[in-house]
Amino acid sequence: MRTVRFVALGDSLTEGVGDPVGEAWRGWAALLADGLAEQPGEVEFTNLAVSGAQSRDVLERQTPAGLALNPDVVSVVIGVNDTLRCTFDIQAVAARLDEVYAAFTAQGATLLTACLPDPGAMLGLPGALARPLARRQRAVNTVVHALSERYGAVHLHAAEGAWIMDRAIWSADRLHPGERGHRQLALRFHALLTEEGVASGVAPSPEPEFPAPTRSASLLWLATAGTGWVVRRCTDLLPQLLRLAADEMRHRARGTSARLDLSASHAVSMALASLSVQQEQPDAA
Repeated sequence: MRTVRFVALGDSLTEGVGDPVGEAWRGWAALLADGLAEQPGEVEFTNLAVSGAQSRDVLERQTPAGLALNPDVVSVVIGVNDTLRCTFDIQAVAARLDEVYAAFTAQGATLLTACLPDPGAMLGLPGALARPLARRQRAVNTVVHALSERYGAVHLHAAEGAWIMDRAIWSADRLHPGERGHRQLALRFHALLTEEGVASGVAPSPEPEFPAPTRSASLLWLATAGTGWVVRRCTDLLPQLLRLAADEMRHRARGTSARLDLSASHAVSMALASLSVQQEQPDAA
């Protein structure tokens, strides 16, 4: 039987943060890889995901390396870090994802994608801070949904639902799954790939292999590595997030909050319309 080549692109979620094995991260993609073929040795798995990566990093750095491996299956799960930056631009995110999806599907790879929950809700931020992030994540998810359908991707709905909101599947930082959460992602992707006739191996076990971190260990992580993670991402986001929150409160006071949602929806529509126009131009030439 021919070896199945699986390449994973993305950020810390795909890198495996929250699922430590020894001195390294494992994660959902590695767990999924073992179930793509009847024998684990029949799968060549390469994880190109890097913590902190944005859609630009996936397009400019990870995609060329991934294309060179000529994968049979490729996962592209990205977008949360884009929403956490002051440079957030849904039209740019859409254009990058469109280019990435097109490149891999043109090679004949099976494309895996996912929509994700908004980080503000997961962190339990106050409403005025959480709503702008939620609006951004909804915009990214809408783009991912539309492009996944356009390119025939195997898409996992992981933005909402009882399973994704279960606190037991998340790690101490509330932004990354723990081992149980990574196993749930792998299990659900495997089910979708089995339906498509792509996965032929045994499904990943939903039960953790290792005991969950103790509360003291979780608090220690938050006080050390977790704090550094938050500080790095707040350096450019926090000033803008505070401005967004102030804008949110002004609109709520005036009763015009709906304008913010309409503006975000319009930006998404314009981004997707722009991609459609770009696709039509070569045919018209």
